[in-house]
Formats: sequence, C-alpha cells, structure tokens
Amino acid sequence: MPQEEEYALCLCKMKKVLVISIVFLYGCLHSGLNAQGNYKLNKMGTEALREKNYEEAVHQYRKLYRRDSSNLKVCYAYAEAARLNMETETALYLYQKVLNQRGKKYPMGVYWMGQLYKQQMNYKEAGKWFAKFYRLKLKKDLPEYKQKARMEMEVCDLAAIWMKNPLPIQVEKLDTSINTRYSEYAPGQGEKGFYFSSLRTGAKTQENEVSLSKIYLFEKSNSKKPKPYALDTAVNATYLHNANASFDQSGKRMVFSRCKNINATDYTCELYQSRFENNKWQMATKLGDSINLKGVSSTHPSFSNLNGKEVLFFSSNRKGGQGGMDIWYAEANQDGSFSNIKHSGQFINTNENEITPYFDSGEQVLYFSSTAHKNFGAFDVFKSAFKEGEFTEVKNAGYPINSGYNEVYYVKNREATQAWLSSNRKGSNNENNSSCCNDLYTYTIEKEKEPVKIDSVLLQKEKMKLLVPLTLYFHNDEPEPRTELLVTTKTYPETYSAYKTLYPKYQQSFTSGYKGEEKEKALEKIESFFSDSLDAGFENLEKFSDLLVQVLKNGERVRITLKGYCSPLASTNYNQKLAKRRINSLRNYFEQTREGYFKSFTQAAAGQVPQLEFVEEDIGELPGSKTSDDFKDKRNSVYSPFAASERKIQIIAVSFGE
Repeated sequence: MPQEEEYALCLCKMKKVLVISIVFLYGCLHSGLNAQGNYKLNKMGTEALREKNYEEAVHQYRKLYRRDSSNLKVCYAYAEAARLNMETETALYLYQKVLNQRGKKYPMGVYWMGQLYKQQMNYKEAGKWFAKFYRLKLKKDLPEYKQKARMEMEVCDLAAIWMKNPLPIQVEKLDTSINTRYSEYAPGQGEKGFYFSSLRTGAKTQENEVSLSKIYLFEKSNSKKPKPYALDTAVNATYLHNANASFDQSGKRMVFSRCKNINATDYTCELYQSRFENNKWQMATKLGDSINLKGVSSTHPSFSNLNGKEVLFFSSNRKGGQGGMDIWYAEANQDGSFSNIKHSGQFINTNENEITPYFDSGEQVLYFSSTAHKNFGAFDVFKSAFKEGEFTEVKNAGYPINSGYNEVYYVKNREATQAWLSSNRKGSNNENNSSCCNDLYTYTIEKEKEPVKIDSVLLQKEKMKLLVPLTLYFHNDEPEPRTELLVTTKTYPETYSAYKTLYPKYQQSFTSGYKGEEKEKALEKIESFFSDSLDAGFENLEKFSDLLVQVLKNGERVRITLKGYCSPLASTNYNQKLAKRRINSLRNYFEQTREGYFKSFTQAAAGQVPQLEFVEEDIGELPGSKTSDDFKDKRNSVYSPFAASERKIQIIAVSFGE
C-alpha cells in the first residue's frame, strides 16, 4: 500500500475514533447535566412540599415526570403534590399508574385513591378503594388510617344515599360582581351591606408569593351596578391577611382575623376588633390575652346569642381541645372584653380541624365545617343542636349544601331567609387550577319545605342496592367438576373456602417462568384478585345478607335477580349447566345460612308470591372473552387473573315491593 494511502486511512480511522469519543463524551456530559437537573428539580419539589407550596411542587414534579415518566418515585411524588393541590384527575392517573406496577410498595396510594374518588363524589368506587386498603396486610400497620378507612366505607354508602335524597334547595353561585378567579370567602351581613373576604387584588411582589386577603363591602346602593370595595387601612392592615368579619347585635362592633403565613398553606391568626363611630370603622385593636393566647392561632369569629347572652364563637388550636382546630366560645362584654371561654364539646370537636362556626340563635343550632365526621369529602358543613346547656350529636347539613370539595363559612342572614357559604366545588372560578379557589354560593331558605327523611328501612334498602352488582367467584369447573348436574349440595361459602386454599397454587402457576420484577408484578396481580375480587365478593355477600334480614323483618317483599358466567374453557352447553350449579350454590347459602332464616320467606301458598323471590337470567360465557380456551395452557386458561375474573355469578338486581 502506498505511504500516502496508508496515512490517509490512518487519519480516517483517527477521525472516526475522535468522532465516537466526542459523541461519547457529549453523551456523558448530557447525561450528567440531566442527572444534575433532575436532582435540582427533585430537591425543589421536595422543598416545596415541605413548605406546603403544593402548586410549586406540582410544577417541579411535572418537569421531572416529563423527563422520565417511568420513574415510580417521581410518579408517586407528583401524585402526592397533585392531590394536595386538589388536581384530582392528575392525581388519580398517577396513583393508578404506580399501583398498577408496584402497589405493595406504595400502600398509602390505595387509601388516597379512595379519598380522590370520594372528592369526585364517585362513592361506590371510593368505597372499593377504602375496602381494599382495609384488607391490606401492611408491614407498618398504620392503625389510624385503617380505622379511618373502615369508617369511610360506611360513609361512602351514606353519602351515595344522601345524594339520592337531596335537600329541597337550589344552591347558586353569586355573580362576578362578587366572585373572581381568586378566592372569596367569609360572607356576612352588616348594617351597611354584604361583607366578605377576598384575595382578588392578586398583587404579588414576588413569584409564588401569596396575595394578602382583605375585607370587602358590597354596600347597599341605588346604582344599577354597585361594586364591592376594600375597607380602609383601619381594618385592612397592609402587611397581614385580613378576613372573617363578624358583627355584634348592634352592628357597631366588628371582630375579624389578622393572619400571617407560616408557609404557603398554613397561617397563624389573631382576633382584632373595631368600632363604627363617626360614620367609619375606627383603628382596629387586638383582643386581649384571654382570646389571643401566645403561640396559638385564633380565628373565624362569629357573634351570636346563647342562653340570653351575646357570645363570640371562634376556632382555635389552643390547649384543652381535641386536637387541630376546635370550636370555642366566649361571653362578649360591653367594655370590649371577652370572658368565660368554653370549649364546644366532644360531640363537635375531633382530632382533625373544626372551623368557621356560625350559631343560629333562632334554631339554637351551631353550624361549622370539619374534615372529620361523616362527610361527602374534604370540609363539609355540619350542625349540632344546643340542648340543656350542651351541644348534641353532629349531623351532616346534607346535599347540595355539601359536595366532595370544601364547604366552609356557612352563615345565614338575620331574617334566616337566605344562607351563604364558600366552596371550591366544580363550577367555581379559579386562578390557575380547576379547584384552587373558593367562590361564594347562596340559596333561599324555605321553611315550609322539609328535607326527605331517610328512615332505617329506606337506608337498609338503599345500602342493598349499592352492593349490586354483587359478584362471586369460583375456581375452574366448580362446584361438582366434570359432571352434567344442574344442582349441587354445596353452598357458596364452601366453594369460597376451598378456593382460598388454592392461593399458593395460583401464585406458583401464574408466576412460573417469571423472575425478578416481572415475577413481583405477577404475584401482585394474583394477590389483588384474591383480596379485591374473591374476598371482597364474599364480604359483600355477608353484608347483603345482614341487610336482607332487617328488610324482611320489616315486611318488605324482595326480588333478587341472579346471573351466572363461565370462562370459555369448556363447551357452551357444559358451561350453561355449570353456571346453574354455581347459582344453585348461592341459593343453598340463602336456604341454610343463619339457621335457615331465609327459607320460610321463599315459600308461599299456592297462587301467592313469596316474600323473598329469586329470579335467574340467561347464563353462559361472557361475550367477547379474551381468556385462553386452551386447556393445555393452564397458566392462562385457569390460573390467570383474567380467567379467574370470568368464572363468576352475580346478583345483578334487587327490587322491593309489589
């Protein structure tokens, strides 16, 4: 080879090596920059969460997620931030994605799925997730959440029933002269007009800085389009949040809150008062030490009359309460002081937050908001009657006063003909996020209209309906395998117990050939089927039976419609007979359980209809089944969760009466 060609070839190889090296170094540098950028975004997201700046946390984790959507730690952190920022749809999607892949590693995601569906007022789905969380076998027991999940299962049933029996009112949003894309809250009636609080100025001097709240007055006017205006600096201090105006019986004394941020979400507040003299509100002064304890937050003042005395209700996290913010009240003295401060009691207060009290002196009922008790989701409005010197059992104010979102600052006008509240429910205006900001809502109180009363029988019947469709599952070719029988001597609980013993076999067969993470995922799918389908179905059957006992005792006629399904492993003719045997096992259960209690209700004299009637619909294979029908492929045709989910019967309907 000539020397020039050899040199040229060598130079070409050197260029190629140099190009590869540059590409490699660029890749390393780019990867390093990405890693450094990801670390910075994660740190910023973590800090934002710690500061409870959930909007900023969402912003940072969204960037991370777009860089690597497969990172489950990022997905979960993003889900947490979205949930806390009330971005429900985003949070649901992200939690579901994480749970589909590594549910065992993130058990609290199961609980939050329940809360998010509850917020959407999808109570049936929410109840399923709470039940799933309650059944989880956790390494760390989380007893507080387990207890709450159990309560939430019952609450979801009640909320669904309450929605079917709404109050006879029409809740409407106030117009844009009051509501803006920022938060409006703390409505109230004063001598000069309608007072409320708002962040409407939106005056932020720095990015992520919180706007300062002011008290506004929508004054009575002859103008066609009057506009609300902020009170002057005698009330609205320029360096603090000012909110929650309340007026004594004379209308000349205002008590309100001044608050400062602890972080982006939490505040510490003190109560101030101002007197109306010379046609204007005088410079506000802070209430005394009996109300404004050092290191304690006191807020949400509300004047009313209790036991013939003028009192000031307020919420505070002072010592002596149940935990979090509690409702307190104090006697209002003529000299501007307050005395004889009392806790509103254990019926009202919980270890969560009770806020925004309003006492209707005519009804002698305290209205307040809480995240505890039996609620539709988030903060709900509750009420408690004052009898014989104490507050009594708490009741939910009902739907549509409450929704799955926050309902706070419930108050009525002096004539008790109109009520207002503040909510971030769907349809509210917003700054950036669909549920970030509160608007003011109102409805007319019509005393002649009574809410629908839900008696115990109606409640039991509605709970039965909520359990339908009730699905029960069977192992392959059970009961009475390899026969042409149409009936069986077995009861469903017997087939269920036998099915449970096969759990290890299902684990072994379905995970065969898998290793590592793929095996873990397969194991989770089997565990999920046995817990969330097989066990859940049997638990629901027991609940259904308990309710059926009570309904029959009250003389109700009940018709239960059954339907059976099979996987496509055998012939259609054989499957129809198998489905009949499965339905028969359920009917055996109803005849034998509770010492044969139901049997007498299924019998009737000639020409008469029994009090308890079972009806069977068409049975057979599921339409459009995707399950393998190859018996040699037992992993997919017998032991896969897909096949197992098709071997079932259902109570598809329950009806009552003639």
